[in-house]
Amino acid sequence: MPPRKKVAGSTATVTSTPQTVSSARSSRRIAGSIPDGKGGNGWTTEHTYDSIGQPKEIIVIQDSASPIPKKRTRAAVAAAAAESAKWNGAGGGSSTAAKRRKLEEEAEAKKAKAKASNSSTSVHTQAAPPLPLQAQAHVQQPPPAAAAASGTQGPAWDDAEGHYIVKPDDIIGGRYKIVRLLGQGTFGKVVEARHIESRRKVAIKVIRAVQKYRDASKIEIRVLETLKKNDPENSFKCIHLTEYFDFRNHPCLVSDLYGMSVFDFLKLNHFQPFPERHIQDFAKSLLASVQFLHSLKLVHTDLKPENILLVSNESRLSGPRRANARSKSILRNTDIRLIDFGSATFANEYHSSVVSTRHYRAPEIILGLSWSYPCDMFSIGCILVEFFTGDALFQTHDNLEHLAMMEVVMGKMPSRMVERGRLKKPEFFKGNKIDFPNPSVSKSSRKFVKGLKALKDIIPSTNPTSALFLDLVVRLLDFDPETRITVDQALRHPYLRQAIPEPP
Repeated sequence: MPPRKKVAGSTATVTSTPQTVSSARSSRRIAGSIPDGKGGNGWTTEHTYDSIGQPKEIIVIQDSASPIPKKRTRAAVAAAAAESAKWNGAGGGSSTAAKRRKLEEEAEAKKAKAKASNSSTSVHTQAAPPLPLQAQAHVQQPPPAAAAASGTQGPAWDDAEGHYIVKPDDIIGGRYKIVRLLGQGTFGKVVEARHIESRRKVAIKVIRAVQKYRDASKIEIRVLETLKKNDPENSFKCIHLTEYFDFRNHPCLVSDLYGMSVFDFLKLNHFQPFPERHIQDFAKSLLASVQFLHSLKLVHTDLKPENILLVSNESRLSGPRRANARSKSILRNTDIRLIDFGSATFANEYHSSVVSTRHYRAPEIILGLSWSYPCDMFSIGCILVEFFTGDALFQTHDNLEHLAMMEVVMGKMPSRMVERGRLKKPEFFKGNKIDFPNPSVSKSSRKFVKGLKALKDIIPSTNPTSALFLDLVVRLLDFDPETRITVDQALRHPYLRQAIPEPP
């Protein structure tokens, strides 16, 4: 049956934007933590110790409800243009989505909104050194009277929800002139700007003037500073923070201006697959970036095409020239940058129970089991298949359906995973197998799952290159995180050494 496209734009208050700060990550107070008395309007800081005895700071935020979780979608792109998914690139176009996926998306958004409205406290932890004095000087604590909150009257330059009102030619931070709005999410907005003196174009992430998001931006700054400190030449292709400052109560994070996201390129190219050589180029670069993160004890947790930026949007047309034939855009440059470290988690720190965007979420997360570096590898496997087919591999928003889809695509769940999963999520199992389909499963869901293909049919081994690519993907999508291929092993896989010609 035809693939179901991901629906674009989810709710009026949420967007799957690459640079979204992970302030929605739920956490908990650590037993034995010692309040240090510092804090601000709606937040406090505590100090405690991690699992290896190192001191750490906990930011406890109590100012408002957590934002609705991000939803990955593809339809209604035009209607959600203001919430387009990118750090700093232009989107474009729209695509048609399956009606069933759209209805499920709306239902999930309503559930998430109801859940968010009942939440009043969230905690953010990070095993990183204290924020540098420079950052503390730039990211100032706002006066209580200036704090904007949803539904309250704020300063003239903010809207009712604390978003900065973007106007072209406005001067921000005393040295940047705004060119245009690039994207918007629950965290704030991203604008293209030009340095007044040097004329250099940049992207500026303007955080909402709400204390929750101000505090979350500090966590992201710490991670970005760690990346830059350990890779000053940016050999590992992760986004670098140029500077950060506070402007009218809005923390502003400045980075280089790049092209559109890989997802946006796919969308503009009508979701046509990438050429084999370009998939290999992307795989090499993405794996190298993730190897760098893992070496710093960081798990990205939100790898997806929206969070991979093209350095250049330049492309050429290839394909038939006859009437009514669809041409295909071919990138001239496959250089990429990995972005969105708002959800990055240190391996020895507290892990939220749910991470990753749904379509790229590893089975251990769905089953409520412990997770670490292997969840990034599973996401990479999903991404590579999407590059090969043009469609997301697991297009669902239901946990049980998701697990059933995995069994069709990847094979039966290993007994060890079943045993562990039954202890955490007994509702997903009946005896020693996934309880799908059960009487509550809809007819359309049964039909959809039944119509899926196994990996060997999605990636036919028609030549040595495709056979090696299939082998790598199978290892990346291993059900068991303990036997899933590591990033070091993946970088040594023979597929990456295969000679693949440039596309015609």
